[in-house]
Order: sequence, then structure tokens, then C-alpha cells
Amino acid sequence: MRRRDTADLAGSTALGAWAAFTVVALVVVGGHGAPLRVDRSLLSWSAGHRPEVAVAAARALTATGTGAVPYLLVALAGAALGRTARQRTAAAAVCVACLALGQAARQGVMELIARPRPPRQDWATHATGWSFPSGHTTTSAVTAAVVILAVVLRAPRGRAALCLVTGCWGALVGLTRVYLGVHWFTDVAGGWLFAGGWFGACLCAAVKWLPPWFVTALTTHAPDPADTALSPDQDPPAGPGQDPPGRPERSRSA
Repeated sequence: MRRRDTADLAGSTALGAWAAFTVVALVVVGGHGAPLRVDRSLLSWSAGHRPEVAVAAARALTATGTGAVPYLLVALAGAALGRTARQRTAAAAVCVACLALGQAARQGVMELIARPRPPRQDWATHATGWSFPSGHTTTSAVTAAVVILAVVLRAPRGRAALCLVTGCWGALVGLTRVYLGVHWFTDVAGGWLFAGGWFGACLCAAVKWLPPWFVTALTTHAPDPADTALSPDQDPPAGPGQDPPGRPERSRSA
């Protein structure tokens, strides 16, 4: 994909996600933080379906959506984009900065909106701060987007499976916040939309303003082994002492 096309696609994605996030945020602010019907329904269902094994699994999964794990993942994804040691370090730093600045921006929005969390008696894990948008959700979604980008651009095979696993992880971390009772569903939806807008904006900026080698990394896909395999009607390369494929056999007469 060309540089301009990549920037346009990323910018359009960011604008769409920001627009949807703004709508959700206005609904939350307009209702003074009160939960919507879908929020109450999902929290009620979650509170009534919490076997010990499921709660333990949800706590373990939700823990991966914050702290060192997301930063380690985006750093590894960034390193995969570079060709040399210097490029890998620079790309890893850019990806870490994208996540860190996104968390700071999300924290600012959270403080501005100041939506209360669900009632404490419904919590099945520890939580602090305001509720909208969900921090774990935003962090894991941005992380998943960065990792998926690196997989698509650099993984020579198994891309679909890796992208599916990464995407499911990013989505499930958000859903555990609702299941554990520390966020309303609209907090999680807001986190997904915020992450989409932030990642799209960062990608657009990276393609427009970062060095050429970084842009090349973001716009060049790794070759698919299937693309380089011989097609059924393709002749194999000529061996030593053999005529090239398609050329008439040389005369062997004395």
C-alpha cells in the first residue's frame, strides 16, 4: 500500500472512531454518568454468573491489560518492524510512546468526564479512579492494534491465527471489566472507540512525519511463502547442463 493511501486510511479510521466515541461520551455526560439499560442488564447478568473458576480466569486475564505486559508487547512489536538494531530500537520507542501518550490522554478524558463506577458491592476485583472510558480496555486495545499491525507487516506465515488470538485478547480484557463488575459496558465500548481513534491518529502521524525507513516498514508487507511457491504450470529452474525452460533442446548431432 502506498504511503498516502495508508495515511488516508488511518486518518479516516481515526475520525470515525473519534466521532463514535464523542457520541457515547455525550450520552454518558448527558445522563450525568447514570448507567444505560444495557449497562444495568449486563452487570446484573455478570453478578449472577460468577463461579469461582470463571472469576479467577477473568482476574488473570484482566491483569494482562495493564502494567508491564502491554508495554512489553508493543516494544516487541515495534522491534519487529526494524531492519537494523538502531531501527528496531527506534521503532520500539515509537510504539511505547504511542501507548504511553494514549494512556495519558485517556486519563485526562476520564478525569474530565468523572463518571462513577458501578456499585462497590458488585465488584469482584480491585479498581481505582473514574469509570469512563475503561483504562484496561483502552490499553489492551491499543496494544492489540500495534501487535496486529506488526504481525500483518512482518510475519511470513500464520498471520491470520496470530491476529485472531491478539484481537480476541484485546476484546476479552475489556469484557472482563464488565464481568468483574468494575465498569459499565458503555465504559468498555468507549475504551474500544478511544483506542481505535488514538491508534489511527498515531499511525497517520507516523506515516506522514517519521523517517522513510519507518514509513517503508509500515507500508510493505512481508512476502507470503505461498506467493513464491511454483504454480502447477510453472517450470522448475534449469539445473546444471540443462537448457532453460521453454527453449528447444540443443542439437546433439556430431
